[in-house]
Amino acid sequence: MGGKPKVSSKIIPLASPKGPEKLCELCQRVARLQCTECRATFYCDEEHQQADWVGIHRRICQLLVPIRTQTFLSLQRAGQIVTQQKKAELIEICRSVAQQKLSEGKHQEALPAAQFCLRCSIDVHGPNTVQLVPAYLLLAEANIGLGNVSRVAELLSQAEWSVLKSPDCGHAVHHRLHRSLGRLHMATGNLEQALLHFANDIYFASEAFGLDSTITCRGYFLMADAFAKQGKTPIVRSLYSEVTQIWHCHLTNLLENRIQNAQNPNVLLDSSYDNQSDKAQQVEVDDMLRTMLEFEQKDPRKDPAQVARVAHCLAMMWFLAGDSRKQLNAVAKRKKK
Repeated sequence: MGGKPKVSSKIIPLASPKGPEKLCELCQRVARLQCTECRATFYCDEEHQQADWVGIHRRICQLLVPIRTQTFLSLQRAGQIVTQQKKAELIEICRSVAQQKLSEGKHQEALPAAQFCLRCSIDVHGPNTVQLVPAYLLLAEANIGLGNVSRVAELLSQAEWSVLKSPDCGHAVHHRLHRSLGRLHMATGNLEQALLHFANDIYFASEAFGLDSTITCRGYFLMADAFAKQGKTPIVRSLYSEVTQIWHCHLTNLLENRIQNAQNPNVLLDSSYDNQSDKAQQVEVDDMLRTMLEFEQKDPRKDPAQVARVAHCLAMMWFLAGDSRKQLNAVAKRKKK
């Protein structure tokens, strides 16, 4: 269906509150509307209600009822209900929804989920803790897509401060932080600083996941983009070749595993591409491979073997994902070269 996404119509004007004023879920201004489904979420106007509904609220509306209602709060004070597990569930849902929307390029829609993820994380872990870093990075990525560079710098500064206060935090946190900082400097045109952060990203990712990990090789790809903007084509070609090799090996292993277990439906399901990587990564990898394929096809000194290898990666990826149309298109490009 075309047009605007479906929006909950079940909102009513908020009666004069008893006690503290209710605040808008998105902007924290004084609320004038109330969701009639959960009766625990409030908005300043219909535009913010619609944005929150599309962004995250339709996924978590009923989950908020036991956490935000007065009855629940009374029971909590009596020590009869534990909230941490429920809030941890909300954090994971919001993280997943925000990441999915970011992978689809829906940066505005990702904001409500990322914002709620941060607020809920603060409730669970407290302010200025390293556990908030993933939420800061989600918000930063959404704002990079919207061109809000000053807001990105503020969020990443908070993330850096949280990491500096936690010297024992893992390599994975450092890798994600440096990747986001690299993207910020790419957005501001500071290529040298971007390259420095992408180099740190690769180092920490390789410590956490291995040098040949598909997670690490994303750093190679981002670094190649910075070198491309500097006109350093040989370096770009070398980095793209490394990325292609890693993904070709990874996808080949998945495909061989699929074939070997073809007679066992349960094993087949576990080894499918959809279970190895979520939809967000699938979109990201498709974009990365297509970018490298376009680069090779435009390069006067293009390497036919590299073109074929990238096209083969695309074909394997979409075969494992069950998209035969995209698989055939990738095979056709491979044969054309």
